[in-house]
Amino acid sequence: MWIVYVLKSKVANKYYIGCTNNLFRRIHEHNSGETSSNKAYVPYELVYKEEYQDRTLAYKREKEIKNYKGGNAFKKLIKE
Repeated sequence: MWIVYVLKSKVANKYYIGCTNNLFRRIHEHNSGETSSNKAYVPYELVYKEEYQDRTLAYKREKEIKNYKGGNAFKKLIKE
């Protein structure tokens, strides 16, 4: 199972969109500072996720969400 997820920083108004086959491990990596690109914004909380059986579909959806990040479609998605 593949998961597309959105994390929100608890200290800054920043979001991270990713895709993984192990959500628990990936959130731990983010919050422990193992992801260097966003360790300045830890801790993160999970605000949205979608599950997919196929890796290709999950990565396609991740890219789609990243393309409308910050817009009305993104805001609607994370409010649901």
